[in-house]
Amino acid sequence: MKLDNRIYYTLRIAAAMCFIGHGAFGIITKAVWCNYFAVFGIGKVLAYQLMPWLGSIDILFGLSILFYPTRAVLLWLVIWGTITAALRPLSGEPFPEFIERAGNYGAPLALLIIYGLKGKQWFKLVTPEVVTDEKTLALAMNCLKVVVFLLLAGHGLLNIIGKKGLLSQYASLGFSNPVQTAYAAGIFEIIAALLILIKPLRPVLIVLLVWKAGSELFYPHWELFEWIERGGSYGSILSLYFLLPQASAPVKSRGKMSLT
Repeated sequence: MKLDNRIYYTLRIAAAMCFIGHGAFGIITKAVWCNYFAVFGIGKVLAYQLMPWLGSIDILFGLSILFYPTRAVLLWLVIWGTITAALRPLSGEPFPEFIERAGNYGAPLALLIIYGLKGKQWFKLVTPEVVTDEKTLALAMNCLKVVVFLLLAGHGLLNIIGKKGLLSQYASLGFSNPVQTAYAAGIFEIIAALLILIKPLRPVLIVLLVWKAGSELFYPHWELFEWIERGGSYGSILSLYFLLPQASAPVKSRGKMSLT
């Protein structure tokens, strides 16, 4: 398989996971969503009525990325992912909640940068059979570096400030001092985030991929949907791993990156 195909499918699946998982919470009618509707002046009764509709739309867009990705849908997912993440601090939650979800809008953005920016047909299928140059690859790599930095730093800050949900996770895992555990995890994640921003290394990215995918498995409720919703985080880390050694490599005559 060509390396560009691996990046294409990784980001495509990651973006789909994010919006399918997010949509599932709308159908479930997750109570905390009422706070986000309240930002627009929508009360709880109407919020609960709207949640399944918005959730279904999210799932449909996620499925469209799996089966027929277009530039228009990718652009909308970038916008919608940014809006839904921003609603958290706007509703009173800590600002790191916004940057911790960088994968939600970062994965479709990176996919759009690599395979969709040069096209003019917004509803045409986006495929990996496109010409890519060093400038495009460098832009995509920098995008993914920032995305991975933000999602790690954001989660690290939530650990340091002692987010209640994270402390509950550590307590359920048997840690005797959840606050101390959260602080140590937060320091680790912030240092890792800075390393990725300054000089990303492929072995470090593998460690962080295992860390991120593993640490998202321990939510007290709806663990599977929570894990799926973070697909943009895993996909961004893995895509940066694939892209990193090729970002400055010579472009092939047909514009494809190869493993050799």
